[in-house]
Amino acid sequence: MKRITTLFSLVFAMALVGVSCKDKASNKIVADNVENATSRDEAQKLVPVMTFEKSEHDFGTIEQGTPQETIFKFTNTGNAPLIITDAKSSCGCTVPDPPKEPIAPGETGELLVKFNGSGQNQVTKTITVTANTAKGSEILRIKAFVNPKNAVPAGPVK
Repeated sequence: MKRITTLFSLVFAMALVGVSCKDKASNKIVADNVENATSRDEAQKLVPVMTFEKSEHDFGTIEQGTPQETIFKFTNTGNAPLIITDAKSSCGCTVPDPPKEPIAPGETGELLVKFNGSGQNQVTKTITVTANTAKGSEILRIKAFVNPKNAVPAGPVK
């Protein structure tokens, strides 16, 4: 009896598969869905790309507490407007000031970075720029060798 039930179940399953697969797969494609997918794929190719002239700036040797500024120039080498949504530094002593308006494809922009000259010896700070690019963010760096204020220069030992 068990064999008959198993055999019947197998025959029923094969008949069900035969009925459900009688249409060609190509007949089941909806043209509107293909067009929507193609449009979506084309829209995904419209992406801004942020290309910096430099990603690091060295202020050299500075005296502690001496304010410094630099500008990071960039170009939108993509094919959609570039929108910077945020720019943060790794320390409160460094303040980035990104452009507020979108940057059109092929246009350039400037990101001003101010550093208050704090710290001692070799100092490195990072700036994270968040934008609507494929990568989502870019990392910039500033560095300086900070001499303590009123430091006595090293001279010959007597």
